[in-house]
Amino acid sequence: MTRRIFPAFTLLAAVLLRAESQPASLRGKLTQPPGKPPRLTLPSGVEVLLEGDDQTTGVLRDGRLSNADFEVRGKYTPSGSFRILPIYKGAMFVHKDGKRLFVTYWCEVCSIRTYTPGKCWCCQDETALDLKENLDH
Repeated sequence: MTRRIFPAFTLLAAVLLRAESQPASLRGKLTQPPGKPPRLTLPSGVEVLLEGDDQTTGVLRDGRLSNADFEVRGKYTPSGSFRILPIYKGAMFVHKDGKRLFVTYWCEVCSIRTYTPGKCWCCQDETALDLKENLDH
């Protein structure tokens, strides 16, 4: 009897661990209070502090995204803030006109796409916010 139960418990434990490690998704209005960490105001009115790597924080502080209908993927930290997945995982989106759009930046001069705002590494012109439906193009 115990030989049959052990594999079932092992499988259940694996499923629970995998479910716990899956990133969560939050959607709300991106707010950028001066001198304070960026936050997401959820439809319920709850404000969640956002954090991430340097490139992610650059996106969160981009004034062009202020008050956007914003979605992030990541995990809650023990302190209650929400840690967004690293920039290379494509975990930030804007919802606009019924579409979920990836946040990207584009240099018109050099045709170079980046995932954080700033100057183009080639020509040093400022990159433009370029929301994309699909990252394949």
